[in-house]
Amino acid sequence: MDNRTPLDTAHIWFDAFNEHNLEKLLSLYAGGAQHYSPKLKLRQPDTKGLIQGKDALRRWWQDCFDRLLTLRYQPIRFIADESTVFMEYIRTVDGEAPMKVGEVLEVKDGLITASRVYHS
Repeated sequence: MDNRTPLDTAHIWFDAFNEHNLEKLLSLYAGGAQHYSPKLKLRQPDTKGLIQGKDALRRWWQDCFDRLLTLRYQPIRFIADESTVFMEYIRTVDGEAPMKVGEVLEVKDGLITASRVYHS
């Protein structure tokens, strides 16, 4: 069992994402974790926006990091309890308008079991 709180996990998640450190990011997820994103739904319609498992997460984020070299998330606020974190942040990519994003992480034993993204 990990002593990390869900809030600790969220902060590590941000660092990993902004470093484009795929292995560090994936290490925060349980093996069968689910991820929902409207961007997934647009880019991969057959998924209906939902993927499951580290292999699918790896493919998705590797593609994002390869296509969007300047992709960064700027945190605004975190709200957490013992199993869930709501993160609000600004998504920035050179050449695109900044986008406000909300994301919910469900965390158990220090690992993310599900995440869901909301765009403004």
